[in-house]
Amino acid sequence: MPAQPLVVTPKDYAPALNIVGEHLTILASGKATGSYEIFLQQGPEGSGPPPHSHDWDEAFFVIKGQIDFGIAEKAMTAAPGTLVHLPAGTTHWFRFGKGGGEMVSMTSREGASHLFTDLDREIAPDKPDLNKLIEVGKRHGLKVSV
Repeated sequence: MPAQPLVVTPKDYAPALNIVGEHLTILASGKATGSYEIFLQQGPEGSGPPPHSHDWDEAFFVIKGQIDFGIAEKAMTAAPGTLVHLPAGTTHWFRFGKGGGEMVSMTSREGASHLFTDLDREIAPDKPDLNKLIEVGKRHGLKVSV
């Protein structure tokens, strides 16, 4: 069945997932769009994933706060209004800066929503087990650089 038009308002949001302290709301899954996925990511100061890569493109648009990004061997700080696009296979990480932050992210295909759902279900948000995180990530094509 082909994808249908999709309109999502705040009252339609699914409950936010807790990914190691970051709250992530799936706004549009690959199942709903037929391809790409869109997320709202809100994190407290210092939260964010370890360096990693995956086989889908990913883009981030910063809405609130300062967010530090590591892209391959370079680091930068993104302010509101900044768009960061990462081609598939790019090693990257991010950290929400002082006071936390918020961004919208988008992937080039379905996959991240399944990863995030499994991480929410299987990884404790306050004391994450890095080995378990790596194991869950591998099931979805995520490569964590430790």
